[in-house]
Amino acid sequence: MIAVTGGAGFIGSSLVWGLNSRGIKDILIIDDLEDMSPLKKANLKNLHFSQLIGKKEYIENPGSFASRGKDVIFHIGACSSTTETDRDYLKRNNFEYTKKLARYALDHGKRFIYASSAATYGDGSAGFDDAEDKLDIYKPLNPYGESKHMFDLWARSEGILDRIAGLKYFNVYGPNEYHKGDMMSFVVKAFRQVKESGCVRLFKSYRGGYADGEQMRDFVYIKDAVSVTLHFFDNPDINGIYNVGTGKSRNWNDLVKAVFTAMEIDPDIEYIPMPDNIREQYQYYTCASLDKLEASGYKGGFRSLESGIDDYVCNYLVSGTHLTSK
Repeated sequence: MIAVTGGAGFIGSSLVWGLNSRGIKDILIIDDLEDMSPLKKANLKNLHFSQLIGKKEYIENPGSFASRGKDVIFHIGACSSTTETDRDYLKRNNFEYTKKLARYALDHGKRFIYASSAATYGDGSAGFDDAEDKLDIYKPLNPYGESKHMFDLWARSEGILDRIAGLKYFNVYGPNEYHKGDMMSFVVKAFRQVKESGCVRLFKSYRGGYADGEQMRDFVYIKDAVSVTLHFFDNPDINGIYNVGTGKSRNWNDLVKAVFTAMEIDPDIEYIPMPDNIREQYQYYTCASLDKLEASGYKGGFRSLESGIDDYVCNYLVSGTHLTSK
């Protein structure tokens, strides 16, 4: 059996879709059933899986849900809010939970693939190299990034990174993220702003060298993120920490113009002040180093920003649909 924590969430449910696309249906989905919004439930409506259980139930005894054979645990479930300030909550939810599942997996011969984050790289001044010997140089900008970085450091200190795989997802966007509220990608927000007013609002820049709307990110489409994740499912001997991004950085103006193009509407962009509470934590540039991923044998490639947004807007956002398994 394959277990997917956070299986009703954005990346988790998309991963289930990817497994279903391969004909795999013996999947145990773990999620917070006490906080299951209708939009989150909709992520699972057209997917195939064996069982859905609560996070608390699974944490107490993951072994009671394991089947015979070499199970795989995709640990995608975590608090992904970059604005969460409760460090104790994040430590319990993102660090202690991951640590417990990693120990269980290793003690019982299970494959363990977990979600880290590009938020661990901080402001980017130290680069975006996923080599484990460089972990100490990175300084996350927020408590969320700290909680994910904490586990990466712990795993290295325990000497287990050669037996588990950690994936640092960059700015992932695509269908099944509709339940995330403020944490949805800006593709959705831009699409909705265009529908409501015909105009998209972007933050002004407060750093020299970056014009308004030219702050840059490594945007990766969810279908490509799933493809990379399944690369580690297919290759159980490949372990360590790896970036999941395109290796190309694009700016917000590019993203918004791609949304307008997909909607067949002329661009209209307004630049607004950035809130004071995020100015000091704002990343102006992210770009995944892919040398290590490519050296691992990954040959899946990545869609361009324009191609990913066109698929997202035309095949999902316009109709309001989710990823669907046949």
